[in-house]
Amino acid sequence: MRLKRVITLVTTGAILASCSNVKDASSPQVQKASATKPEPVATLSFQSPFEKQIDSILSLMTLEEKLGQLNLPSSGDITTGQAKSSNVAKMIEEGKVGGLFNIKTAEKIQEVQKIAVEKSRLGIPLLFGMDVIHGYKTTFPIPLGLSSSWDMEMIQQTARVAAQEASADGINWTFSPMVDISRDPRWGRVSEGNGEDPYLGSQIAAAMVKGYQGDDLTLENTILSCVKHFALYGAIEAGRDYNTVDMSRIRMFNEYFPPYKAAVDAGTRSAMASFNEVDGIPATGNRWLLTDLLRDKWGFDGFVVTDYTGIPEMIAHGMGDLQTVSALALKAGVDMDMVGEGFLGTLEKSLEEGKVSIDEIDLAVKRILQAKYELGLFKDPYKYCNVERAATEVYTQENRDFARKVGAESTVLLKNAGQVLPLKKEGTIALVGPLADNAVNMAGTWSVSTDQEKSIPFLEGLKEVAGDKAEIMYARGSNLSYDKEFETNATMFGKTIPRDGRTDKEMLDEAITVAKKADVIVAAIGESAEMSGESSSRTHIRIPQAQEDLLDAMLATGKPVVLVLFTGRPLVLVEEEAKVPAILNVWFPGSEAGLSIADVLFGDVNPSGKLTATFPRTEGQIPLFYNHKNTGRPLSNKEGNFEKFRSNYLDERIEPLYPFGYGLSYTTFEYSNFQISNTTLPMNGSITVSVDVKNTGDYDGKEVVQLYTRDLVGTVTRPVKELKGFQKVMIKKGTTKTVTFTLTAEDLKFYNYNLDFVAEPGEFEVFVGTNSDTEMKKSFTLK
Repeated sequence: MRLKRVITLVTTGAILASCSNVKDASSPQVQKASATKPEPVATLSFQSPFEKQIDSILSLMTLEEKLGQLNLPSSGDITTGQAKSSNVAKMIEEGKVGGLFNIKTAEKIQEVQKIAVEKSRLGIPLLFGMDVIHGYKTTFPIPLGLSSSWDMEMIQQTARVAAQEASADGINWTFSPMVDISRDPRWGRVSEGNGEDPYLGSQIAAAMVKGYQGDDLTLENTILSCVKHFALYGAIEAGRDYNTVDMSRIRMFNEYFPPYKAAVDAGTRSAMASFNEVDGIPATGNRWLLTDLLRDKWGFDGFVVTDYTGIPEMIAHGMGDLQTVSALALKAGVDMDMVGEGFLGTLEKSLEEGKVSIDEIDLAVKRILQAKYELGLFKDPYKYCNVERAATEVYTQENRDFARKVGAESTVLLKNAGQVLPLKKEGTIALVGPLADNAVNMAGTWSVSTDQEKSIPFLEGLKEVAGDKAEIMYARGSNLSYDKEFETNATMFGKTIPRDGRTDKEMLDEAITVAKKADVIVAAIGESAEMSGESSSRTHIRIPQAQEDLLDAMLATGKPVVLVLFTGRPLVLVEEEAKVPAILNVWFPGSEAGLSIADVLFGDVNPSGKLTATFPRTEGQIPLFYNHKNTGRPLSNKEGNFEKFRSNYLDERIEPLYPFGYGLSYTTFEYSNFQISNTTLPMNGSITVSVDVKNTGDYDGKEVVQLYTRDLVGTVTRPVKELKGFQKVMIKKGTTKTVTFTLTAEDLKFYNYNLDFVAEPGEFEVFVGTNSDTEMKKSFTLK
């Protein structure tokens, strides 16, 4: 077979030109690729265990083939049998494609890979990428919801399951994890990240990378991870997607960079440049960001890919024409061009004009080839095309059971006045709301590989978990919104909520009739799946009025009401907090959503989720986050009451509705015996912090015990609190657990004015508690 012959020659370092199908090295194309090679410079060094094999391939590549390796088009999801006749197939055969994305199933990918390895001149295999963001077929909660579990082992396992399923279906590269810190819930993509805190975000970033990549990328069930979006994308102005970012470098390093670096330290093999600018230069063309920082300072040795059309979008930023911005991106450190085809279409001309060097092109090609070697694709280009694996390892009952558990563990109980929850499996329960019986919205945004129709809707899950012990009555009650145009924009990509043909009054009257027959009312309302996510920014982050009117009608019946909130972002819920007895934030729980929610509602699972993003009282407070800096004129009262000439508002309190780390349980926890082992922490030593946590309620439950510190005096201003540790512990009712943390000087380091990573001697406070508002504190000195 020709493929085996070529690969064998490559891996043994033999000269590929001896193969009958390889063009002669004296051809004009090969000569052009090798001409006028400038002296290499230090930043173009390349080290790889596959360096000899890579150099062997590189020496035989034409310039066109080199640029082809840097080209990442979308497949358009070629259907089986169409690959040979598609336009992208012709490009692959001509060596003009290095990878594809938006194609899935082992059959399709095998068909396309066969073109690359058996029809192209050099037989170089392709990478196949996909947005496997929070699961593949088995879908887990949206990342913001998943982060609310505060369970790193479980989060890592969700990525492991996703890699197992995706790799069984032909995928070898995921555009995940998304680790952008965001303090602005108007931005729709807050749903894809892990909230506002750099410490927690870093823990999750590392867990996700390890879950996807495992310990050995040559195994058939591991895939490349791609940390994104590098960098600062979550800090865009006005919460408007793709917008400008502008911040000091000290803030970059202390508040926004840590999760990206954690992913790099965990070994991510690829990174994606963000759409926004950084220091006035778009990230896609920012050499300081992609080379000086990412590679030279952090030691990243994988490859960098643009986001979708990231290179041509620099034209609109005002950075020049396509040739100019393509050269800018290459010189900045971009290795692969997603969809833009700026590299493929302009770099040859830039090379001829001396605007880029052949060394810079070669270096990018080497990084792509290295990834393919690391995945074992040169040894077996069809390793991800095992149809039997796809039939037995995707969407298994075991994986679905795990997703059901994860959905429940990520749920956050926001309010439970009068212990309305958990519900009893008895009597009559009225389930109302446009999200109550809708399968396709349960997985949330960026669930591109999910079979939406197979997701379990809330109504179905509630009935299954209740069994024959309770009667479940259902009425829709309202449309998603009164505004048809808004509803159309908020229910894209097959995640429709078909408008009911009845009038608003007819739907509401039906819900009232059903509610009056019930013992308790459950209102399934909030956002649709695509009301958050990419290009889903909102200026008013509230429940749509149509659903708000439904909720008011349910409250007017006098029956107990439970609000089951679907959302991809923090919402303004001041009115709901004031009038609804119980609020259960379920985010978008995934493919087993209905079962996950029902498990929590009926108390089969005690909710233990904690918020990883602050819920504001009003949009005017945004950006709002717990680890802010103090002002020179902070409020002197703890109630948030107005004080003239202090940092506050005339028309609103300054504190949030629900702080970072907040979340209730069906049981109660009491903290006591807060101890610190020593009031002095040596620079090369450690101290222990401990607290007793007693379950004083009627249910066994899990509590996330959180530790924060404050650096009281620094050479630069420091946050009022910083998360430095957490433990999620199970505590049986009536029992006490002692939770212990260890603090070292390393935990107290930050980037100073000179961007040195230091721990400064001085006075500190340490806090422990159930959320970031805790006031239990001790003092110690770092010496």
